[in-house]
Amino acid sequence: MTPLQRDLTEIMRDEMIMRDEITKLLTSEPHTVPEIAEALKVPTTEALLWLTAMRRYGLVEEVGRADANGYFKYTLVKEEN
Repeated sequence: MTPLQRDLTEIMRDEMIMRDEITKLLTSEPHTVPEIAEALKVPTTEALLWLTAMRRYGLVEEVGRADANGYFKYTLVKEEN
């Protein structure tokens, strides 16, 4: 682990805060993992962990096809009334 990398426990401790930030970001339009990481000024690996958890809980989903780098855009799952 390099000095700039955080422990997985630290990353997951931030999950609830970052879930709110990612939700705000995805409200306007779909984004890829690197776009989310850049907007939140966090490493791509951390953004991927948080987004994966959100996908597992049914909060986000992929839209369209992967881009040239293999990244899908993610959007918020619409709530059913």
